[in-house]
Amino acid sequence: MNVLIVGGGGREHAIAAAVAKSPLCQKLFFAPGNAGTAALGENLPLKATDIDGVAAACREKGVDYVIVAPDDPLVLGMADALEEKGLRVFGPNRKAAMIEGSKVFAKNLMKKYGIPSARYAVFDNCTSAYEYIRTYTKFPAVIKADGLALGKGVVIAQTLGEAQDGLRSIMEDKIFGASGNQVVIEEFLTGPEVSVLCFTDGKTIVPMVSSMDHKRARDGDEGPNTGGMGTLAPNPFYTAEVAQECMRTIFLPTVEAMKEEGRPFKGCLYFGLMLTPDGPKVIEYNCRFGDPETQVVLSLLESDLLEIMSAVTDGRLSQADVRFSGEAAACVVLASGGYPGKYETGKEISGLEGSFEEGVAVYHAGTALREGKTVTSGGRVLGVTARAASLQKAVEKAYAAADKIHFSGKQWRTDIGRRALNALRK
Repeated sequence: MNVLIVGGGGREHAIAAAVAKSPLCQKLFFAPGNAGTAALGENLPLKATDIDGVAAACREKGVDYVIVAPDDPLVLGMADALEEKGLRVFGPNRKAAMIEGSKVFAKNLMKKYGIPSARYAVFDNCTSAYEYIRTYTKFPAVIKADGLALGKGVVIAQTLGEAQDGLRSIMEDKIFGASGNQVVIEEFLTGPEVSVLCFTDGKTIVPMVSSMDHKRARDGDEGPNTGGMGTLAPNPFYTAEVAQECMRTIFLPTVEAMKEEGRPFKGCLYFGLMLTPDGPKVIEYNCRFGDPETQVVLSLLESDLLEIMSAVTDGRLSQADVRFSGEAAACVVLASGGYPGKYETGKEISGLEGSFEEGVAVYHAGTALREGKTVTSGGRVLGVTARAASLQKAVEKAYAAADKIHFSGKQWRTDIGRRALNALRK
């Protein structure tokens, strides 16, 4: 198959590296891709949300299969549009992608079908939201923009003042645009966080190896939320017993709920979970592979990703071979100085051609090729990923490799995996 991967971040590079290993894959195309994907196939000068442009490129390039990786084209209906043109697609249709496209829809779905999650209230105007938050007695409070916000549309307000500021910025200042027309105000849950990506064809659901994201910008989980500064897999807090409970109370009920609502989900369904004292609860759904969870999860995949994806598309996931290594993986994100705020791009990256230990992969995220040189082009620049027999070794290998790569303003967290390793030592 000629395969086109929509997107241009670290997730897409990781997906491409796995797909490229498949004997089913003949040629790879990317829309738009990055400096890393250029080594695996052909980058096309298209925005990930350019539905007509992607459809035209598929015709021109003889594409047989499209993997739509980011959330925004899925929520816009790219999968529907391409399927209407006779293409085979991995990724949910527009109606199913609403599970990420609207926090209000997702919360109402969980409430209707008894899927455990935080208590919440929904508001579509700032006045009523202000009135509600003034009566709130149990801070912190979690305020979420309804729509897509690049993984940053969440405010964890420690005080009434912070909550009012958060509501003002989302609903009045519109820092996330129309995504802030509605907000969800949730109770704050406590416990270890777990990310579980699952393959599903709308009938069968197969969880991948669990992972742990590190969302805050600075060490010790301090600073603003980011798209993710590092990950590890498997997550030591996600035991076999917890996995069974999640399958019974969350994973299967979600697939059934979406089917019942006339929105059967086919693709990668991401569960952001909190392991609370009252049991596992859903923090969020995503309608696609997480980033940078994909980098560690797919590093441990031992079976053929393109074959699994084809089985999802064809509704035969129950027959697919889905196997993961018993090893561990860690990813350290190297970001531009100032991220997730303002940052400069165009900084030359050195050290990418260095000799890394076996099991190390450097996934490109915000990179571009200019005059034969690789330069920074985004906030999160690289995901330095390593797999090893133990989590401790995987973390050490990832940091050793990350230390060899340089660009002006490089910032990173130095404590990726620390909480998990401390848990394993207990």
